[in-house]
Amino acid sequence: MIFEGKRVVITGGTGSLGKVLVKRILTGEQGTPSRLIVLSRDEGKQHKMRLQYLHKSTSTDEVIYNNFKNILEFVIGDVRDYGDVCRALSNADIVINAAALKQVPTCEYFPEQAIMTNCMGAHNITRAIREHGYKVATVVGVSTDKATKPVNVMGMSKAIQERLFIAAALFNPDTKFVCVRYGNVLASRGSVIPLFHDQILNDKPITITHQDMTRFLMSLNHAVDTIFNAIESGQSGETYIPIAPSSTVINIAKALLEDRKNEIIYTGIRPGEKIHEILISEEECRHTIKRGNFYAILPMLPELQERYHLPKEKMSLTSEYSSGNDLLSLEDTRALLHKHGLLIGQKPNFEDTEMLA
Repeated sequence: MIFEGKRVVITGGTGSLGKVLVKRILTGEQGTPSRLIVLSRDEGKQHKMRLQYLHKSTSTDEVIYNNFKNILEFVIGDVRDYGDVCRALSNADIVINAAALKQVPTCEYFPEQAIMTNCMGAHNITRAIREHGYKVATVVGVSTDKATKPVNVMGMSKAIQERLFIAAALFNPDTKFVCVRYGNVLASRGSVIPLFHDQILNDKPITITHQDMTRFLMSLNHAVDTIFNAIESGQSGETYIPIAPSSTVINIAKALLEDRKNEIIYTGIRPGEKIHEILISEEECRHTIKRGNFYAILPMLPELQERYHLPKEKMSLTSEYSSGNDLLSLEDTRALLHKHGLLIGQKPNFEDTEMLA
C-alpha cells in the first residue's frame, strides 16, 4: 500500500495524467494518503477539480474556504519557481512530477519555455531536496517516448529531465528517484483519434502524415499503473517502460471508418515528428531488464549499479523497443478501440481515455 498515510505531491496535477492520478489515488487502491497535494498554476482547472471532488458533500463556500482541511489540497504555484517547489515539498513523502510542456510544435517555437518547465522544474525539485534535506522518500519523473533518441525540443528537454533525476539519485541516497516513459495515449488532446472522429463525422478526408506511421496504444490508466509500479518496485535511477500494443495509424483510421467512404490523404511528416515511437533505444537495450509487464532501464552510472546491486549486461531486448514492432492487425486494432469505447457512436470509457474534445 504505497500511499497509506503518505503526503503525496503531484506537480501539474490538473493536467491529463494528473487528473487520472488524483482519481486513482483517492480510491485507496494503493492505500489512503494523509494528504494529496495538487500543485499547478491554473486556478481555473484547480477550481473545476475542487468542485468535482468535494462539492458533492460540501457547500460551494465550504469547498473554497476549507481547502487545507481536506485530504485533497490545491496549491497555486509553478514548478519553475524554486520557492513554490520548496513550499510544496517541505513535508512530502512522495512527489510525482507531471508538470510539463508537452505539445511538440509549442516546444519547437518556444524552446526556452520548454527548458524552463521540463528541465528547470525538475532541477528545482532535486535542488530543494538536496539543499533543505527534505525527507522525500520517492520522486517520479514523468517522461515520454520522445526522450528516446530525441529529434524535437520536447523530447530533448524531457531527456534532460531524466538525466537530472538519475544524477539526483547519486547525490541524494535517501530519496529514490525513478522515471517513467510512455507513448501515445488513447484519445488524449492532440492525438489522432479525436482528429479522425471530427473528420469522419464531418465527411472530411482522413489526413495521415505518412503511410508508415505507427503509434503505441495505451490508456491513461496504463500510464498510472506504470507510475505505481515504479514507486513500488523501482530502484533509484531506473526508468520504467510499459509494455503496450501498437498499430499503424492507417489501421486506426480504417477501424474508425468501418464502412464509411471518407478519402485517406497523406499530408507529409510534420517538423519534429517520428515515423515510429521508440521507448527504449538500441543503446539502452544493453542495460534493460523485464519486470512483469514492464521494462526497467537500469542507470548507466556505475556508482548506482553498485549501490543497488543492479544486474549488469543482462539484456531483455536485442533491438530497440519501437511501435513499429509486433503491430496489431486491423481486426485487433478495432477490438482495442471498441474496448475503450472509441469507435464512432460509442460512449467513450473515460476511465481509460482523457477526452474526445
